[in-house]
Amino acid sequence: MSTFDHTGLIQDINECLAPFRKAQPDAMAGFGQLARASMAEGALSTKHKELMALAIGVTQRCSGCIGFHVKALHKLGCTRAELEEMLAVCVYMGGGPALMYAAEAIKAWDAMAPA
Repeated sequence: MSTFDHTGLIQDINECLAPFRKAQPDAMAGFGQLARASMAEGALSTKHKELMALAIGVTQRCSGCIGFHVKALHKLGCTRAELEEMLAVCVYMGGGPALMYAAEAIKAWDAMAPA
């Protein structure tokens, strides 16, 4: 497997979007508010919501999503067992393509793990 750098990808995405955030502040503020409201602790924990977001990123084949949500899951104390169980559901629902991105998520998980 190639050495995909999700930390670098997150940084690149944020840098590329900086001018867009300035050009479209209302739209980006709205997106940010939607994200905060959607991911807030509620009937579902923030960790479970992040697991769902990562599952969508895996099944939609979004490397940027994988990086951002793996990073968040580490901060929320997600375990590797929780990650792997969620990835099994992704593979069940998304087949072979989801399996390829599950491998990417595992690689990101390992690379971004706290020291």
